[in-house]
Amino acid sequence: MSLKPPHLPKGPALPRLTAVGTALLLAAATAPTAAATTTTTATPPVEEQRLDRAAPQEILRRSGFDAVAPEFARSLDRAQSYGEAERIVVRQGTALWKRAVDRAQGRGPATGDLSRDDDRPLYWARLGMTRELRQWEPTGFGVSKDQHTGLIRALEAGSRGQDSIRYPKKPEKPEKPKKPEKPEKDAAGQRVKRILVTGFDPFTLDRDVRISNPSGATALALDGTVIDTADGPARVETTVFPVRWQDFEEGTVERTLRAHLPRVDLFTTISQGRVGRFDIERTNGAWRGGFPDNETLARTETIPVADPATQPQWTSTTLPYKEIVGAETGRFPVYDNTSVTEIPAGGTDPVVRPDGPTEGSTARAGGGGNYLSNEIAYRATLLRDRLGLHDRLPGGHVHTPVLQFGAGNTDPATGKITDPEFVRNRLDIIAQVRQILTAAMNARR
Repeated sequence: MSLKPPHLPKGPALPRLTAVGTALLLAAATAPTAAATTTTTATPPVEEQRLDRAAPQEILRRSGFDAVAPEFARSLDRAQSYGEAERIVVRQGTALWKRAVDRAQGRGPATGDLSRDDDRPLYWARLGMTRELRQWEPTGFGVSKDQHTGLIRALEAGSRGQDSIRYPKKPEKPEKPKKPEKPEKDAAGQRVKRILVTGFDPFTLDRDVRISNPSGATALALDGTVIDTADGPARVETTVFPVRWQDFEEGTVERTLRAHLPRVDLFTTISQGRVGRFDIERTNGAWRGGFPDNETLARTETIPVADPATQPQWTSTTLPYKEIVGAETGRFPVYDNTSVTEIPAGGTDPVVRPDGPTEGSTARAGGGGNYLSNEIAYRATLLRDRLGLHDRLPGGHVHTPVLQFGAGNTDPATGKITDPEFVRNRLDIIAQVRQILTAAMNARR
């Protein structure tokens, strides 16, 4: 049985993608010595090389985000020390995330004529900033290679909302005489529940550089919002992850989520999946299938995690999938997807199992495939289990429908960067994710 990603109409194979500030500057904490020098990348990363194509430049111009990178470069050039440069990077990275969230949620001026729900300005503006940072050569002080890497990591974290996840602490039994912190409450005195959602950057950009990712758009639209549920209000916090194998191998998912999972009431990783449907993925597999990422790098191997000796081949959702599938959430059908691909115990060839894995089998694809969508679901649910939260924390992965352009606008070479059907599809997906979260929270009662 082939393990290739599923095919989309009129295009090559497309994989199903799922959809911290100063702490990330650990490698750069040492002050530069007199011998330290600035280290820039001679050949820009593949993602940054796409920046100068016509569609990314039009997206930036028509959203008003075309000035972000030049303003960032000017600020860096004025830095008089490494510490000042660090503060600029952290501040402007976080500001880019806030600006994208504000735009998506209707706050501030709607600069440009792109619809506010568009996630692509954030993606391309971030790449413009990372390119400026890689090319930056400070005057009057040196920056070591490790410090430069730390600055880029901090910029990534801040501009992805990874530093901006804020939840009130749950009351605990502190040492006397301290009083426990009170949980956040609404005006009626109800405890506000906590939901954590993750999205992804656009991907398969060499197939069509105009692509938007509805999971990233959903993250921007829902960040900091409150959902009314049968059990009271629930606040949503979100973040967006890169489509890069190496970042996952370096622990970006665990680093971002570890502090928050014990304090939330529900979490879901989200990515773009199949045409015309949502999937609640029942099972996630410990296998990377080799599809190229946004840097055109491929990985075919067992997902690398800490403590591999205790690594399971499979993890499972704890989302209330029956209740979600049974709820009226929107125009796209929602499915409980139980299928996986495994090598059975004692076997050598992969086999598709419609009803989930069999005992002792080796993973080759979870319900969400074997790309980064499956991997973020696997990592997040494995972290949940290793934190001892499996029996009390609903969490798992949701695949959205593929975000499609309108009829007559499907050719990547001649198509427009947006159209009314494209916007409608994205808005409907965002609205349906919100209803799926509501249904999931209602099922917790």
